[in-house]
Parts: sequence; C-alpha cells; structure tokens
Amino acid sequence: MSGDGSGNYSMDDSLESPPPPDQDSEPLRPPPASPVEAYPPPSFADHMYTVFVGPGGLRVGWRFLLYLCIGFATFSILGGLANQLHGIGSLREMFVDKAVFVLAVMLPAVAMARIERCRFGAYGLPRHGLLGRNFWIGTLWGLGGITLLLLILYFAHAFDFGYPVLQGQRIVKFAVFWGAFFMLVALSEEFLFRGYTLFTLTQGIGFWPSAVVLSIAFGAIHLQNNGEAWIGVVAAGAIGFFFCLTLRRTGDLWFALGFHAAWDWGETYLYSVPDSGMVSPGHLLHSSFHGPTWLTGGDVGPEGSVLLFVVMAVLWITFDRLYPEVKYKG
Repeated sequence: MSGDGSGNYSMDDSLESPPPPDQDSEPLRPPPASPVEAYPPPSFADHMYTVFVGPGGLRVGWRFLLYLCIGFATFSILGGLANQLHGIGSLREMFVDKAVFVLAVMLPAVAMARIERCRFGAYGLPRHGLLGRNFWIGTLWGLGGITLLLLILYFAHAFDFGYPVLQGQRIVKFAVFWGAFFMLVALSEEFLFRGYTLFTLTQGIGFWPSAVVLSIAFGAIHLQNNGEAWIGVVAAGAIGFFFCLTLRRTGDLWFALGFHAAWDWGETYLYSVPDSGMVSPGHLLHSSFHGPTWLTGGDVGPEGSVLLFVVMAVLWITFDRLYPEVKYKG
C-alpha cells in the first residue's frame, strides 16, 4: 500500500495477483491407468492356488483328504511290517494290529500339526488330560452304562450273569490284557472319528453337522464286524454321537476315551457278552441271554438291544445336566 499524504491509501501494483502460470510450460502427464491395466486378470496358476489355499491356509477339504491319505499310507506300511509277526498268537496279533491302527491315525495328525502350525493337543488330546480327571470319570460312566444295560436285561429275565470261568492269575492277566487292548481301540477310534477329523470339519461346516456325518461313519464301520445287525450299527452311531457331546462339553476326548475303553472292557471281559457280534477268549464269566433278539441283541450283544437307546437317552440327559458349559475350541 502507498499513502498520498492525505491519509488515503491505494493498492500497490506490485501486490497484484500474479498472472496464471503458462499452461504450456507444464509437462504433459499420461492419463491414469484403467483398472484393467492396473490389475491384470489372474492367471491359471492364481486360480489353482485359490482352489487349494484360502485366507486361513490350506482349505479344510484338502487338509481332511491329506490326513486320510497319510493315514492310509502309514497303515499300509506298518501293517505290512506287522504281517511279518503272524504266528505269535491270535491275541498278540490282535494287539499289534490295534497298535498299528493307533499309529496310523496319530502320526498323520502330528504331521498335520506341523503343516498347520497348530498344537497337537488342539485335536482333542491335550497332554494335561492324559489319564487325568476326565478320563477316570469317563471310565466310571462307561462301566456304569454297560452295567445299567445288563441289569435292566437281568431284571427283565433276559440275561444271566452266570459264573466265573477264569481262576487265579488268569483273572488278573486277562483283565490287564483286555484293559490295554481296549485302550488302543478307544484311542484309535476316538481320534479317527472325533479327533483330527472332527476338529477339521468343524472349521468347514460347523461342529454338529460334522458330528452327525462322523457318527454315521462310525456306525457304518461296524458293518464289517461278523454278526453285526442294522440295529447295532445305529446303536454304535448313537454312542458315537454321545461321545461328540462329551467332547463338546469337556473340551477334550479324554472322557470319551475312558468311557469307550471301559464300556468295551465291561462287555468283553467283565460281563463276557458279545461285543458287536464278537465273543473273545479270556472272558471272566459264563453268561447267557434269554429272550427275543430285539430285547437281548442276540448274537450282536447288548449293543443290538433296543434297550440300549433307553440307556443312551438317560446318559445323554444326565450328562447334559451335569456338564452344561461348552468348552470345545475346535
């Protein structure tokens, strides 16, 4: 601003706004790239990658299939080696076969835990539960369940406990053998149908849909047992579904494992009745059934009795009341 002595001021020309910059002096810039140019279409390799890998890593279906393939390969290799031991006795061969089955379902899960960067215990068998409280409570439930079923049949005049056929050291010998044997049976079957497989399928379709699918499969494998009937297959599936509930509420498989082992031990050794159509040597009692097959289970054993569904309903309701909290983190 400048003054003329009268106190009036005028805008100085030097402070006028500068002229707009010469547009011709600015370098020309290329137009922005179109989205198609900025992000080229995915290649065939990209499509194949997304088929196998999702946001959480290897997709659930492929993990499930990979586990089964590794398990089948492990079983074939170890089973071939075990075949070299034939001639050591039928009971010893049975024990070795079950030990092979345990390794065939456990070792692939160890490998998958490394691939998935996951703790093995997340699959249902944490170390802190090994032979812990849940296991022993489950053992009492399993032995109590088969005892309740046979007591009902006894008071219905359809079952007779009979008398002991073992004496002396053979009582302890076979009690220990069958206890160890059914621990292997329970460990292999529980982990195969309610361990890694249930953990993995739960991430894909949810817990209860997975439980239904695997319980049906668990019942179906009993068709390979000699003398098995359709009602026994359905009963096995129902028991497997109950085991899914125990996993859901206790948070691990130790309760189910104890229940499974004790139930089979009670059937085969303690009460000496057929187990899924099989009567094994070295049983304690000479027991017998009387009455129609639908009531006693016939050659299938008490798992083929319609009363089993009554016992399982009682066990389900009781367990549901005593263990209301969901603890499974699969």
